[in-house]
Amino acid sequence: MGDPRLRRMAQVLLHYSLEVKQGERLGVRAEPVTLPLLQEIADEAIRIGAFPEIFIEVPGVKEMLLKHGSDTQVAYIPDSFRLIAEEYETAIDILSRTNTSDMNNVDPARLALLSQSQKDTFQTLRARCEDGSLRRSITLYPTNAYAQDAGMSQREFEDFVYHACFLDDEDPIARWQELSRQQDQLVAWMQGKRNVHIQGPDTDLTFSIAGRIFLNDDGRYNFPGGEFFTAPVEDSVNGYIHYNIPTSYGGRSVEDVRLRFEHGTVVEAQAKQGQAYLEKMLSADAGANRLGEFAFGNNPHINRSINNPLFDEKMSGTIHFALGASFPLTGGVNRSVIHWDMVYDLRVGAEVRIDGELVCKDGQIIVF
Repeated sequence: MGDPRLRRMAQVLLHYSLEVKQGERLGVRAEPVTLPLLQEIADEAIRIGAFPEIFIEVPGVKEMLLKHGSDTQVAYIPDSFRLIAEEYETAIDILSRTNTSDMNNVDPARLALLSQSQKDTFQTLRARCEDGSLRRSITLYPTNAYAQDAGMSQREFEDFVYHACFLDDEDPIARWQELSRQQDQLVAWMQGKRNVHIQGPDTDLTFSIAGRIFLNDDGRYNFPGGEFFTAPVEDSVNGYIHYNIPTSYGGRSVEDVRLRFEHGTVVEAQAKQGQAYLEKMLSADAGANRLGEFAFGNNPHINRSINNPLFDEKMSGTIHFALGASFPLTGGVNRSVIHWDMVYDLRVGAEVRIDGELVCKDGQIIVF
């Protein structure tokens, strides 16, 4: 008997996150290990009257391409990715790696080339998500590799993932709607605010959010959701921050990141692990060394880091920033081929003040 939570996951993704309709195309990208979930997604899409198309990514091929392929081969955009970005109505990307260390020995310059080559396609994808012509969600399938990264057994990790997605509930959609309403209140409170000041151990950072718009990620942009976010005014960021949660981007892990900003630009960057990769990504283009996102994590079922940004950035009691591209709907204008989320845990004696008012202390939001 299959896990009933996978059935619920497919139903929530198609009926709540994407609102898939009869006659629409649904493009799904995943690795072979996700077959049980892919079957549930395909079955639900067929019942709706949609057209599910599954694009399988074979483990190890990307590593081979980056290590042995020519620059032209690395820069090639597969038709499946291009079609989803340019034509499909709905899409799901399922993070499902069976080896999270396969990019560790890839030259950072090759990873940067891959990101640069995909720039135009990602801009098209983001623009269509912004105007509503493409509805896309990113989720995760609990593989053994992710469980090992989290320091959990396979079963413990499955329980963690499904619990964070509210899939233990008989009516998970109702739970997501409840969280959406709560975050709508916080988004409404944030509108019209101007100045943010974050202080904590080895951290003192200020920036402006004047004229910017907060958006509610309530399980639609990402699954799981549980954050509300905006974009800092690009040249307003000053000070320093010590990220106290490990981060990763493009399959590479970086730990103990310290950044110092002057007038919005990173002027000093250090990492205990991954220094060369951090520097390479910061120099990817003109917007890579500026912040494109500021967000509060607010998922009540994510209370610890699992070394995966899709979950860590939603952790209740945290904030995160993204280096690189901002989301235009927030009013942000920073453009970059990267969007690298880094999480800061507020529960270690930190606070956030907005326009001088204490908003969050030791991880607790206190404005309501």
